[in-house]
Amino acid sequence: METLLVRAANPSPFTLDGTNTWVVGRDPAWVVDPGPALPGHVDAVAAAVSERGGAGGIALTHDHPDHAEGLPALRARLGDPPVGRMPPLADGDRFGPFTAYHVPGHAADHLVFVVDGLAFTGDAVLGAGSVFIAPGGGGLGPYLDGLRRLRALGLERILPGHGPEVEAPDAKLDAYVAHRLQRERRIVAALDAGLRDEDELVAAAWDHVPDGLRLPARWTLQAHLEKLRAEGRLP
Repeated sequence: METLLVRAANPSPFTLDGTNTWVVGRDPAWVVDPGPALPGHVDAVAAAVSERGGAGGIALTHDHPDHAEGLPALRARLGDPPVGRMPPLADGDRFGPFTAYHVPGHAADHLVFVVDGLAFTGDAVLGAGSVFIAPGGGGLGPYLDGLRRLRALGLERILPGHGPEVEAPDAKLDAYVAHRLQRERRIVAALDAGLRDEDELVAAAWDHVPDGLRLPARWTLQAHLEKLRAEGRLP
């Protein structure tokens, strides 16, 4: 299926080069993640949709502002097309050409939209680097389960919410799971050595954390500790 990337001008340590808005298909076209409410970005997305026969609907992977803030303005520009988001969408539901997969972890309401071997992964899988697991985001265990479900689909490409397309989805998903399990082993080793302070655990499990990403690292540490506690493995 034809896809077009419209990248928002909102680069940051969290958004990499900016938020990716995807325009999918034509006659009608479907939007995945409107992005931020930047007038130039909304204009570019609306123009791309109009060139492709108008909007069938707008799919929202999750409700964080860098993905969802532009939704009201874009809907108004496109004639109020339907919106696919959680709720009311749930795991396995269809929205237009997409099947929705619930992959919590980064956000409790996070959906991945799949069509014709393409997975629009929002912040569940990025084009570069790893995602952080947010407090109240649904937990690390369900996140890993979600990644394994995506791995079983035999995807052809991943089109993430930030960063470049992923042309080797199976390898990417395997690496994401392996990365989390390696991090878990380092945390368990630090706990076994008697460390309990969060700053010490972050230092032991992460080789280097830039100052701007220390808080997400602590969030991800807490998600690992919650998983270990749920499994009865936390000292």
